[in-house]
Amino acid sequence: MDSKTDRLLTIEEVAEILRVSTRSVTRYIESGKLKASKIGVWRIKESDLHEFLEKTSNLERE
Repeated sequence: MDSKTDRLLTIEEVAEILRVSTRSVTRYIESGKLKASKIGVWRIKESDLHEFLEKTSNLERE
């Protein structure tokens, strides 16, 4: 995804997408598993969320 059009998501939005609690998303950020920027509150780039999902997937890669 082009970084110029990369949406910034809130912890709440990411939690809803992943169907986990906001505390779980915060833990992913604090552990370094999910990249985020603190702009007043935590914001997660959509591309970083996709990267997180790729890294945590149990599907074999080609």
